[in-house]
Amino acid sequence: MTEPRVTPLIECRHLWKSFGDTVVLENLNLTVAEGEFVTMVGASGCGKTTFLRMLLGVEQPTAGQLELGGEPLPGEPRSDRGIVFQRYSVFPHLTVLGNALLPMEFQQAPLSGRLFGAQRRRAKERAMAMLERVGLVGSAHQYPAALSGGMQQRLSIAQSLVKQPRILLLDEPFGALDPGIRNDMQELTLDLWQREKLTVFMVTHDIEEGFKVGTRLLVFDKLRQDPHAPEAYGATITYDLPIDRRSGADEAMATPDSPGPEAGA
Repeated sequence: MTEPRVTPLIECRHLWKSFGDTVVLENLNLTVAEGEFVTMVGASGCGKTTFLRMLLGVEQPTAGQLELGGEPLPGEPRSDRGIVFQRYSVFPHLTVLGNALLPMEFQQAPLSGRLFGAQRRRAKERAMAMLERVGLVGSAHQYPAALSGGMQQRLSIAQSLVKQPRILLLDEPFGALDPGIRNDMQELTLDLWQREKLTVFMVTHDIEEGFKVGTRLLVFDKLRQDPHAPEAYGATITYDLPIDRRSGADEAMATPDSPGPEAGA
């Protein structure tokens, strides 16, 4: 007896994305189950961030299907998808607590952007709980200018998670951080992924980081090239590598059966 098909959280079928005559992505086919941590590597300009923006809903497919939970992915950002960029996206005129509160204020009071009374108390409790999880509760009343780069990125993550999204999108979130701080942020992200039961898509130029934090690594590259018309063909997923998180990054990279992608890092 055939078992019923489990609906993936994210599914792409023959997905294309072009900007005018420039093809950025071509014929992407991908299914991602809930709870996966998908890292994406590839040369600069091969469409990784474009794909992330499509998952967020700010870019639309040119052709093909992109589905969330078996339904067409809404063509606009919603609270079920949070995003963290490489550049800190915090508001300098608000305290750490004010930054963590703001997403809930915009969600619950879109016209005024302010919560009052019991609503504000509940939102503040939620914000403080999230700040505690990212290690910033002691800095709740400071302004971003007083924070280090790593602390500001922790605040960006808190902003993205305070609305309890199902999917977290990370666009090279640790690229501007020093190596020691970067390692701490990787560990924090893994902890939050497990605690919050998230599905994560993370763009990185560091293939070692991709193996370290992910459960699955996607390599984006062009299969077709035309030196006279470089814009004629887009990138696709050339490698889709499962990662055994129990084995660690070194064993995953040394697996003899795994192809050796020379992704741009």
